[in-house]
Formats: sequence, structure tokens, C-alpha cells
Amino acid sequence: QVQLVESGGGLVQAGGSLRLSCTASGVIFSINTMGWYRQAPGKQRELVADITTGGNTNYADSVKVRFTISRDNAKNTVYLQMNNLKPEDTAVYYCNAARSGFPRYTSWGQGTQVTVSS
Repeated sequence: QVQLVESGGGLVQAGGSLRLSCTASGVIFSINTMGWYRQAPGKQRELVADITTGGNTNYADSVKVRFTISRDNAKNTVYLQMNNLKPEDTAVYYCNAARSGFPRYTSWGQGTQVTVSS
């Protein structure tokens, strides 16, 4: 079973930057897509950004230009560079790894808190 370990969350002032990292272990069948989701209090979990093995990226409109997702396939690691952070970015950020082919799976990290103060 794929396990994901996140790091890099914390407290930052508005306009500041943070970089999240997530490394997958126990990978037997290669991961197709890795991504970041977030969940703020009282809200549903939402996609922030994801990236395929080939480097195709997808971003939520609210983070385009400010956030950049990248991936090191050899290390099964995904990064999220977050710039110009806003208070509305405050949430628990979860790493996700998914495989669409057989055997299909999706795994989640434990989450890392990002708090942006105004």
C-alpha cells in the first residue's frame, strides 16, 4: 500500500511563501497522478493542483499564477510552491497519489496545516 508523508506546512503572513513536499513509499505499481487538495473548516475538500507523470498540470482557478506544482518521478515526490499566500488559503493540505490503470488505487497523506495570517 502506498504511503504518503507530507511536510512544509506552517504559519505565514499574507504575501509570504511556503513549499509543501510529499513523498510516496511502498510504490509497487507506478503512480499516474500526484496532487494537492485542501480542506478549510466547514468546507469540502477541493483540488488545489495535480500533475501527471508526463508533467501535465491542472490548477484551481483560485491559485493559478500564485502556486506551482512540480514532481520528481524518480523520488516519487511532489512539491507545491505557494507564493503570495492569502488568508483564504488557510486549510489543511492533503497529498494524493492515484493510479488509473490496473491495479487502480488512490492514497492520501495525513495532511499538513497551512495558516495564513492577515
